[in-house]
Amino acid sequence: MADETTNQTDNPSSEKEATFISHLIELRDRLLRVVIVMAIITVGLMTFANDLYYYFSIPLQNYLPENTAMIATGVISPIFTPLKLALIGSFFIAIPFILYQLWGFIAPGLYQKEKRLAVPLIISSIVLFYLGMAFAYTVVFPLVFQFTSAFIPTGIEYRPDIADYLNFALKMFFAFGVAFEVPIATIILIAAGITDPDSLAQKRPYVIVGAFVLGMLLTPPDLISQVMLALPMWLLFEAGIVTARIFLKDRIENLRKEKQEYADEEAEAESEEDLDDEFERAIEEEETINKKDPL
Repeated sequence: MADETTNQTDNPSSEKEATFISHLIELRDRLLRVVIVMAIITVGLMTFANDLYYYFSIPLQNYLPENTAMIATGVISPIFTPLKLALIGSFFIAIPFILYQLWGFIAPGLYQKEKRLAVPLIISSIVLFYLGMAFAYTVVFPLVFQFTSAFIPTGIEYRPDIADYLNFALKMFFAFGVAFEVPIATIILIAAGITDPDSLAQKRPYVIVGAFVLGMLLTPPDLISQVMLALPMWLLFEAGIVTARIFLKDRIENLRKEKQEYADEEAEAESEEDLDDEFERAIEEEETINKKDPL
C-alpha cells in the first residue's frame, strides 16, 4: 500500500517534468526552424550583397556632391558591410516566420477569446513595422540627406563611410518601426482594461511631448528626423484611439460601467462615513450637555 501511495504521489511531478521537457523540445525545434530559414535567406542575399547595398544606399547617393562617392575606411568594410546588411536583412525578412513560430508555441496556452484578439494584433504589428521602415527609407532619408548636403561647410569634402551609413539606416529603421507600433500599444492598453480612450485623449499633451522626446533620443541630432518621427507617433496614437473606439466598444462600455460602479461605491462609502461622523458628533454634544446640566 505504501508503494502504491508513493507512486501516486510521484506521478503528478513526473507528468509535470515530462510536460516541461516536451515544451523545451518544441521550443528547440521552433528555434532551429527559425535559424534554418534565416540561414537560407542570408545565403540567398549574400549572392548579390553588393548590389543589395547599392540599392540600400540610393537615398544617400542621390544627394552626394558631384563626382563624389561613398568610401570604406575599415580594412574589411568592403566585404563585411554588405554581408552584415544581408544578415540583418534576413532577420527583417524572416520576422513573419519568427512570429508565426512564436505564435505556434504560445497559442495552445491561450483562450479562444485571447486568440481572436492576438491574431489581428500580431498581423497589424508586422505590417506597421514594415510601414515604419518604408516610411523612413522613402520619406525621411531623402529629407535628412538633402538637408545635410545643403549645409556642408566650405572646404569640406563630404564622403560618408559605408559602415556608418549602414549603422545610421538600421538605427532609423528600428526607431520608425517601433514608433509605428504605437496604435498596437494603445489598443492593448485599452483591451487590457488599464485605461480607456477618454483618459488617453485627456493625456494628449503629455503624449505629444513624449513623442518629441523619443524622437530626440531615437534619431540622430537633426531637427528633420526628430520631427518626422514625432509627428507619425502622435498621429498613430490618435489612430489607435479611434480604432479602439470602433473595435472595442463592448470592452470600453464594460470598463466605463466598472468605473461608474466603483465611483458609486466610493461615494456611498463616503456618505456613510459622513453619517457616522455626524452621529458621533451628536453623541459627543449630548454627552457635553449632560455633563454641564445633569438634570
